[in-house]
Amino acid sequence: MNNVELIVRMLERAGVRWVFGVPSGPVLPLIEALRQSASVAYVLTASETSAGFMAEATGRLTGVPGVCVSTLGPGATNLATGVGGAWLDRSPVLAITCTYATSSAAARRCSSTTRRCSHR
Repeated sequence: MNNVELIVRMLERAGVRWVFGVPSGPVLPLIEALRQSASVAYVLTASETSAGFMAEATGRLTGVPGVCVSTLGPGATNLATGVGGAWLDRSPVLAITCTYATSSAAARRCSSTTRRCSHR
């Protein structure tokens, strides 16, 4: 069993029926594991913001944690509005995001710090 299979199994045990989000590279293994689940469905949303609000509404209406998933960076920040609403309304929500492997993150950090802007 790998990490994404464990996450799906824990969602099943918690009674989660839907996971909302937008597919992207780093979260594809989780989405594929959800596809194999008989009880948890992945629901494609128009944006990560929509996913956050759908998870918030699901948690509030059912009492079972609403789950939203996004990629790193802007995708994760787009979840913040729905997750913030859930926090204010005390709705159970689980927001899942991802990251690059350490070596990839270090490579990105190096490439972003070597770019320079000329203001002449």
